[in-house]
Amino acid sequence: MQETSLLETLVADLVTELPAVVRLQKLVTTLRRHFSCGAVVLLQQDQQVLRPIAGIGLVREALGRRFITEQHPRLAAILTARETVRFEPDSQLPDPYDGLIEDCPDERLAVHDCMGIALYVEGKCWGALTLDALQPGTFDAQTMRELQRASLLVEAAIRMGQLEQNIRALRNNRRDGETALQNETSTGSEIIGHSAALQQVLQELEVVASADLPVLLLGETGVGKELFARQLHRWSSRSKQPLVYVNCAALPESLAESELFGHTRGAFSGAATERAGKFDSADGGTLFLDEVGELPASIQAKLLRTLQNGEIQRLGSDKCHKVDVRIVAATNRDLKQQVKTGDFRADLYHRLSVYPLPIPPLRERREDIPLLVGHFLELNRARLGLRALRLSSAAEHALVQYDWPGNVRELEHTVSRAAIKALSQGAERNDIVSIAPELLDLPNAPAASLTVDSEAITTTSMNLRDAVQQLQTQLIERALTQADYKWTQAARILEVDPSNLHKLAQRLGLK
Repeated sequence: MQETSLLETLVADLVTELPAVVRLQKLVTTLRRHFSCGAVVLLQQDQQVLRPIAGIGLVREALGRRFITEQHPRLAAILTARETVRFEPDSQLPDPYDGLIEDCPDERLAVHDCMGIALYVEGKCWGALTLDALQPGTFDAQTMRELQRASLLVEAAIRMGQLEQNIRALRNNRRDGETALQNETSTGSEIIGHSAALQQVLQELEVVASADLPVLLLGETGVGKELFARQLHRWSSRSKQPLVYVNCAALPESLAESELFGHTRGAFSGAATERAGKFDSADGGTLFLDEVGELPASIQAKLLRTLQNGEIQRLGSDKCHKVDVRIVAATNRDLKQQVKTGDFRADLYHRLSVYPLPIPPLRERREDIPLLVGHFLELNRARLGLRALRLSSAAEHALVQYDWPGNVRELEHTVSRAAIKALSQGAERNDIVSIAPELLDLPNAPAASLTVDSEAITTTSMNLRDAVQQLQTQLIERALTQADYKWTQAARILEVDPSNLHKLAQRLGLK
């Protein structure tokens, strides 16, 4: 594809009526095809963090990563330059995508050619566009100039997406011009995932956020209810006001009333001064009551009174004063059942659950698991000071198949534990460290290597050659199943060269 043809194709992608994210995905696909490289990634900057918005050529978990620029010198160098930056194949700076290029053999995990350019929208640095190749010499001075010109159309596509989102925001009477291409959260509180189940919840959350009604978040332990409460607050008209968190399960009954509503001087032993409570702190904003099902009965009655008339009375005072607080509550308990047993007030339950919103468990949005894993891998890579930390295909398969009773929290701990184990078993910090399935400690996780099932071979009327071929067929089929029928990943599991695997599969009649 000549440069003129490239620009014409990019313009066609630009003017096509598509959702902003789909348009950007078409652009990176066109760029990868033109430059014949391994991966093209579009990253958006949020303060000192880069988040992949669109990409092609990387393993799935890479799109869940968040790259802190000060930890990635190549990305930092790209952002500080106004022209295309290329890194020589022998550059000593580690590439953020080492080990993350899709379908690359184990002996070629490191990226050998890389270039990128910072993107500017309305005079401000929006992010970066990066191109990576396994083959040295893929990029040269000519391709650098081509990328420089192509980046102008990518910047135009980003701006077009922002304008489209702003128009929709005005139609929906949104207070601000948030765009789908802007980071809505920091890396510490971001809701990661693209699954239909998650997007449905986020859509409901955005609608109810503007209604200023009490919301009850329902879900199992570890699904991230606090993250959804924070997102609701960000989308609400109270976003500039405080969000105050209260863990109801950690409130001692003797101090619960004082913590929530405050107290006067001398209200109880040790109350040397007057103290405001959580409701006062959240005045004008949002109060998040986590594990609300754990509230003592005496506090339930007073909370109900506050929800009814918007007034609180400090402990030890006979005066009431008004507060303007939106309540968002969360629980992993069955409050309806608690109402039946008398452990939770029915009238308070109905006040809190004006809009109940169930958060799906991780097993109901398995397609989000690779993205979440990528996010946790990058956090652990930085925490442990590793050059690169990746997931083997067999390990990814094991993670996706597991049911995760502890949900996202359990997944995070599993990835962190596996990373530490990999390092403790001899991996060097300057290596591209791969996490194998046996490091995950999951029930029914596949072994690092396939073992021979002696009963699988039928020895009746079978010579040695037939027995070997039958065993080879079974091992290849099992590896393909683990690798989701990706031949390169299956070769990695079997520890053979991909080209040799293809030849063997043809000889065995598997292709």
